[in-house]
Parts: sequence; structure tokens; C-alpha cells
Amino acid sequence: MRFLSNVLSTIVGIFLFSFLFFFFILVIGAIAGSGDGKPELKKNSVIELDLSEISLDYNGTFEPSPFEALLESKQKASVIEVIDAIEAAKTDKDIKGISILKNNSALGLAQSKAIRNKLEEFKKAGKFVYAYSDVLSQKDYYLNSVADQVYLNPVGELDFKGLASEVIYMKDLQEKSGVKFEVIRHGKYKSAVEPFLAQEMSPENREQITVLLQSIWETIVTDISKSRNIDIVTLNTIADNLGARTPKLALETKLIDKIGYEDEYHDLISKKLAVKKGEEYNKISISDYAGIADSPATNFKADNTIAVIYAQGEIQGGEGSVNIIGEGSINRSLKEAREDNDVKAIVLRVDSPGGSALTSELIWREIELTKKIKPVIVSMGNVAASGGYYIACNSDYIFAEPNTITGSIGVFGMLPNMTELGKNIGINAEQVKTHKNASGYSIFEPLNEEYKAVVLEGVEDVYETFLQRVADGRKMTTEQVDAIAQGRIWTGTDAVKNGLVDKLGSLNDAIKYAATLAKIKEFRTQNYPEYESSFEDILASMSGISIFKTKESLLKEQLGTEGYMLLEKIKRVQNIKGVQAMMPFELDIK
Repeated sequence: MRFLSNVLSTIVGIFLFSFLFFFFILVIGAIAGSGDGKPELKKNSVIELDLSEISLDYNGTFEPSPFEALLESKQKASVIEVIDAIEAAKTDKDIKGISILKNNSALGLAQSKAIRNKLEEFKKAGKFVYAYSDVLSQKDYYLNSVADQVYLNPVGELDFKGLASEVIYMKDLQEKSGVKFEVIRHGKYKSAVEPFLAQEMSPENREQITVLLQSIWETIVTDISKSRNIDIVTLNTIADNLGARTPKLALETKLIDKIGYEDEYHDLISKKLAVKKGEEYNKISISDYAGIADSPATNFKADNTIAVIYAQGEIQGGEGSVNIIGEGSINRSLKEAREDNDVKAIVLRVDSPGGSALTSELIWREIELTKKIKPVIVSMGNVAASGGYYIACNSDYIFAEPNTITGSIGVFGMLPNMTELGKNIGINAEQVKTHKNASGYSIFEPLNEEYKAVVLEGVEDVYETFLQRVADGRKMTTEQVDAIAQGRIWTGTDAVKNGLVDKLGSLNDAIKYAATLAKIKEFRTQNYPEYESSFEDILASMSGISIFKTKESLLKEQLGTEGYMLLEKIKRVQNIKGVQAMMPFELDIK
């Protein structure tokens, strides 16, 4: 027995030593290969704007670790860092232009517009923007259309057909499977749960989606019209008739400037830079440039600070992360900022479809405490809806992009029920209790009217609280809020008209306004929250070491992007707890 124990201990020891030695060699190799981690910017350079792996406004700041220097050179830039980098490039004598090369971004529409606006400013500084693609999706064409020259591969295609959104309904599926969701909601437009209640779209839902898409399309087509010098009526005709679906048609309708191959595109840039034939021109990626450029928002000589707190992702509670809003990290950041004497104002950047009503209330309360001491300004990103609007409504001022999706003031509760499934497969649940309500809710028993009344009471209470929070924050009556609430969603443009938003503008506009309220001229910005970096995070960040892939990347490889997104939807439904202030539906605009 002792012999077997010794053998087992020896095997475990060898395994641990081998793993640690292997890991040590990989880290040393990665550090050695990374050099000083700083990319070199050469004269007469062009920024390559690859947005394929950039999706978050904020990538998070982390507590220092022994690997920090290694990780800095590997991390992709955030959307805000991309915008700041383009701003810096406007006056950088070594940067002559920007190349949008085979763009295939995962950006939201508000993020695309923000980057597009900054590219417009870059052009006005006297520098060029060129774009080349093999295939152009509609969203990517919106961004690329800002370029001085738009190239398309001779056998490529361009998607320009207007906007559409698809909602999947599952009432029949629930009845056939025996697994259903008991839904308690308030608001005639509160259709986050409509797919579980019906097999077809309600008139209210169709109305709000139609109005939303038309408003977003108006922003998109107006910008394209200005850049391409094509009137809006013509652009709508092209979209209706798929009049730019092939490279030839795209050229004839003036949506692109040239049909050509990538080598011809690079020859164009070389000629623009006066580079000798046969020589490559100098290039630098946007992420590398963002790492070395002087941020226009960073003035280290200034004593005054504007705190920028990023709240992005679903509101789920707890500590939170770069993809999840939790009261832990957000409230800690608000408290640190208001207690820091150097911080004169706070900008809360919200990009969230909502989630837990309780967590939204906890963050609302912290903002209420903070704005009594310092100005709190909100900047809305792609989405600031339902719970995302809840945590924005009591700020001193709200900025949104024209195609930000916001509003959705409404709540719901959802309970999974497997009574029919249980009957079908032979499950019978029996309860023993001391009082009639002691057993609460069982997924294997039908939802009784008494319990439903209790849940509905909670939903109604949260909705009334939500209305009051908005009314107080926006200086409106609850009746005025209720008239534009009921779970209905709005674009930023429409939200300005109905009073839910103060002004259209970017994050930078919000920061400038915060400085005005704080009565300061010179300032620097500081980003929050700061997250702890785990050992797993460190391994996942080493992009050059393929064995340390994240769970997300592995699932995407096996399921494909669409399969992975469907899996995430199912997981989100399973994790719903308590009353939800969630956006009316998952809006996938195509």
C-alpha cells in the first residue's frame, strides 16, 4: 500500500513539474520574442484600420502583475482607444493616411458612427482615407463609405438593401416540448418575453421595430449621401432594387470608386506616399498605434481629473467584468471617484440592454449619492435600454449617438415551468408544507393564481419605481414618462425629442460638458473600473500561445458564430433571476 502511495506521489510530482517547466519556457519565449513590447512608428506611415477583433468601448484596467509589460503589447485596442488614436494621428507628422483593409467589424451601429465621424475629421486635417474589401456587408460599407477611395474586388459583392430585424417565436416549441416559461410583465411594448407568449409578432412590437429601423436607416443613409455625394432618394432606390449587389453595379451607382485587386490598392497607396515601385510602404496597425500615440485626453500636467466609468454588458449583479455590469465594480468606482479630490466630474459611459432591476437600483442609488458631490454626465453607446436607462436617468445630463438604442422603460418576470414535460416522462413532484405558501414555486407544478399575483405585484412595484426614478431624473411627471415608456425603445434622435436624452453627442462631447459643469479648463481623464486579473486571464491574454484559448474562442470554433450566439441566448434565459429591466428583445439588425 505504501509502495502504491509513493508511486502515485512520484507521478503527480512529475506531472506538476512538467507542467510548470513547460509553462515557464513558454512565458520566457513569449517575453523574449516580444522585445521591449513597443512597436516602431516610421516616417511616412499609414495606419491599417482592422476592426475585426475590436468590439468593446473599454477593455478594462487591471491590477499590476508580473506579466503586465508582456500583456500590454498583445492587447487589442478598445473602441475609445481607436477613436483617440485617430484623433492623435490628425496631427502626427509621421502618419499620412489610414487604410481600411478588408474591414469585417463586430461593432455596433453607434460605435461605427463614432469612428466614422472621427475619420471625417481626419480627412479634414488634409490626410487620406482609403478602403479595400473583398466583400462588403452593409454595416461595413457604412464605415468604408467615408473613404476618399473605395475599392472592391472584381468578384466581390456589396450588401446594400436597407435594414431588417428577425425575432424568433417559440410558443409552439414550448407546447410540443413540454417546457414553457411563465411570464409576468408590465407594458404593452414589453416584448422581451413576447417570443415565449406568442407564435407571431404583435402589432405593438412591429410598430416599434419599424420606427426604430427607419430612424437608424435615416442616420445611415444621410451620412452615406454626404460622403458619396448621392442624394437620399437615389440611395433608397438602389437599396430597394439591390442596385449595387455586384462590383459593376456598385461602380455604376457610384457607391464605390474602383474595381480592383488588393495589390492594385496597395499600389495606389504607394503612389500617394511617393514610395518607389517595388518597395513596401510603412504600415502600423491601429492597436499598435493606439499603444504609442499620445492620447488627446491625457494631460499628465493637469491636476484636475475627469473620471470615465464604463458600464458595459448585461446587468447581472456581483462584481461585474468588462462584459457584465455588477454593482461591485461600478459602485466602487463611483465611490472612489467622488472621494478623490483630484476628480472634478464623472462621466458614466453606458452600453447595456439592461438586466437585473435590483442591481440597476443599487447603481442608481450610488449615482444619486455621487451627484450630490460632483457632476455626473452619461454618455450612451450602442445601447442604453431598460436597466441601462435606469442607471442613466438620474444623471445631470445625458448624451447619446443618433443611432443609440435607448428607452425600454418596463419590467418583467419569467419562470421556467416543466409540468407537461414531467407528465410526459413520468415525473411527479409532491410537496409537504406547514403553511399554504411555504413551498413557493415549483417548476413541476402549474403556476397558481395566488403565486402569480405575488409575482405580478413585485413587477408592478418595480415598474412604478422605475417610472418615478425617470420622472425625478428627467424633471417629468410619471404620467409623461408612462406615455413614452411601456417598454418601448427609441433611437437617440427620437429620445432627444421625447425628453429621455438631453443632446446628441459622443463620449468626448460628454467629457467636455462635464469639464464645463465642473468649471475646469485643463484636465486629464482616468478610466474606471479596475478589475483584478486572474491567472486564467493572464494565460488567455497571451494571444501568441495557442494552447491557452478562452472558452469563448473554443466554442466559436466548434459551433460557429451564429451557433455560439444561440447558445449564449439560451444561457441568458436560464440565468434570469428576479424582476428584469431588460431591453424589449434582442435586436439583431441586418
